[in-house]
Amino acid sequence: MGKKLLLLAGDYVEDYEIMVPFQALLAVGHHVDAVCPGKQAGDFVFTAIHDFEGAQTYSEKPGHRFTLNASFDAVQPTEYDGLVIPGGRAPEYLRTVAGVLPLVQHFAKAGKPIAAICHGAQLLAAAGVIRGRKVSAYPACAAEVELAGASYANIPVDQAVTDSNLVTAPAWPAHPAWIAQFLAVLGTRISH
Repeated sequence: MGKKLLLLAGDYVEDYEIMVPFQALLAVGHHVDAVCPGKQAGDFVFTAIHDFEGAQTYSEKPGHRFTLNASFDAVQPTEYDGLVIPGGRAPEYLRTVAGVLPLVQHFAKAGKPIAAICHGAQLLAAAGVIRGRKVSAYPACAAEVELAGASYANIPVDQAVTDSNLVTAPAWPAHPAWIAQFLAVLGTRISH
């Protein structure tokens, strides 16, 4: 039986980092509620496409609209088996929205599986739930990860790291590794 997962979104979430895990987790039989503070089921969030094109940092272009399928105000965290935090610019401001950090803290304190990618580590750091953990993130977030008391995992952009219930990765090129490791933490078995 699939797990019930919560995906935390916000405007200008990274396009691939919300679309790919949402669809992949559904494809293997999990139930995923995608929510955003201040928005209801049926509303959408704007996404941004971040790419690595040789500049000093990533470039940003408009992405697809992502339709939410659940309402943030209706979330009861005890009903969920795991949490997914995509990156992009959304985590930067979501950490300042009432109710978001206690939600993240619930999953961490309960030892439930958490998958965070790219700037998603900003929410983990702000929630104070990564002290003593090994955490990957987009390299520009390394200082925040370390200031929150975690060990920054400086891994290739296409890799992920698992520390107990926490699966993190630097950016969307890591999707195969990140999603596979999260599925393992969830106990999902796929046979061919």
